Amino acid sequence: MPCSLLAVCRYETNKLVRIQSVRLGSLKWILNGTILLVICIMMLWNKKYQEFDLVVSSVTTKVKGVAQTQVPGVGDVVWDEADYGGTSQSKNSFFVMTNVIVTKRQAQGSCPEGPHNGRPCRSDKDCERGAWDKQSHGIQTGSCVKFDVLRKTCEVSAWCPVETRTNPPRPALLAAAENFTVLIKNNIKFPAFNFIRRNILPWMNVDYLKNCRRASDSLCPIFRLGDIVREAGEKFSEMAIEGGVMGIQIKWDCNLDYFMGRCLPKYSFRRLDEKESNKTLYPGHNFRYARYRTVNGLEERTLYKAFGIRFDVMVFGQAGRFSFIQLIIYIGSTLCYYALTTMIIDWLIGTSCYSAEVGQNFSEKKVELVEDKDGCILCVSYVDEDRLRLVKRSQKKSLQDVKPKSLQCRKEDPGHLRAVLSLTDVGVDHAAKADQPGPSPPRWCKCGSCAASSDHQEELCCRHSEGPCISSSPLFDRLVLHRPLLEAVLLYRNPFAPVGRTADLRHCAYEQYVKWRFGLPPEESHPAIPSCCVWRIREEYPSPDGKYSGFQPDRTMSLRTGANGADQ
Repeated sequence: MPCSLLAVCRYETNKLVRIQSVRLGSLKWILNGTILLVICIMMLWNKKYQEFDLVVSSVTTKVKGVAQTQVPGVGDVVWDEADYGGTSQSKNSFFVMTNVIVTKRQAQGSCPEGPHNGRPCRSDKDCERGAWDKQSHGIQTGSCVKFDVLRKTCEVSAWCPVETRTNPPRPALLAAAENFTVLIKNNIKFPAFNFIRRNILPWMNVDYLKNCRRASDSLCPIFRLGDIVREAGEKFSEMAIEGGVMGIQIKWDCNLDYFMGRCLPKYSFRRLDEKESNKTLYPGHNFRYARYRTVNGLEERTLYKAFGIRFDVMVFGQAGRFSFIQLIIYIGSTLCYYALTTMIIDWLIGTSCYSAEVGQNFSEKKVELVEDKDGCILCVSYVDEDRLRLVKRSQKKSLQDVKPKSLQCRKEDPGHLRAVLSLTDVGVDHAAKADQPGPSPPRWCKCGSCAASSDHQEELCCRHSEGPCISSSPLFDRLVLHRPLLEAVLLYRNPFAPVGRTADLRHCAYEQYVKWRFGLPPEESHPAIPSCCVWRIREEYPSPDGKYSGFQPDRTMSLRTGANGADQ
């Protein structure tokens, strides 16, 4: 397309083919209706008509519960939230102690290392003064001392006596923590909509929070620890021995539309750590802390190795609100699905599922073959050669000088030959036309009758080598120029057509020459009439104004009048 203002101001549209068919019309509306139904269902299900914003939240927790346990070496101990809650709370999580190993009255001094944390020794030579490793409770003094009646270990400078028990008690000492409760306070905000909410909803009061139970109310923000572990598919009594990590998931899926507004939390639970002790090197969850006191001027401490469950509260979700822009974008993105209707119906018409005749007619109507004039193949017939030449159109060389791409045998058209013989008097002998002296022929002319041309595609002679011109032969006059024959051909096509117009006779003469010299031309090729023959026909049947359109190849396979290498 040329770059110009007129090209910019041009509108183009697709070509449509209409088929009058009840079956195809019904199938079209069924497919379109099905596509529309799917689009509407997906739009409502996924809320594609809304714009969304992600949640921003904060979480605080409060654990309640009291338990009394018998701690070995200590006695009865009452545990409240200050005891089993650990020394610190992490962000969005809380810890509840469920088991403990207590080592009482530790003081700074020297004592035997535990047999599980240090190697056995026989003499002081086996102990290196100042040595330590990551399993040690202290620094070696260089002495080998008795740990008990049967074993000796290296003496260490540490908090003595050292912790010697490694396995937690079974069953867990604080198994009663199963009945503890936790109040989770979750505040959320959707900044894009300036929407704020908390999981303790406006209609919840003090009496409600005292009496609500998750078993009967899914919105209750107070949870029993045993219920949390149970809904995650675990047993609290087993998990309490070595501890673990639980996840409390709060999902906010909010619809902020005016008529369908809904924004409520949904709680779910899952275990986050590996529960199989024999598959992990350090199972469960535990840590140590100490409580210090001064006795007779000496500092002592009680060491606690706490086993428990850490609960991580994870909040995620989104809110959606109707947006006209999002609706338009979704509708625009789904319009392409209607092309499936065209694809399916076109496929059915083109296969054996439908009438072959209709499919062929549909293909011919819908697909229009457009010629690439720069790359079209021309067919050349020389009177001194038996085979046809196929040459590629060139803009730089005369057609006479272009080398052929291939040579093909000529296929006769017996129907045309019989028709010509029946329409002309084969017994009449016409004398050959004598060559008239004229201007010198161009260099590419071999017969001496061609005329010069500014178009390289018209620079073609009837011969490949020197010799007489085919236009001077009696048969040329009989088959191409004979007026009664041309009039008979025109009347055969249209019995009521006016006969005698020079343009019709000239175009018919071009066609008669092509059928005579080319027979049935090869597919995808365009017969080219030699210059000498063109001018001979123009001399016999001239244009009144002396203007001719010149060489115009057409890609159609059927021979059209005046469209096979000749002028109009």
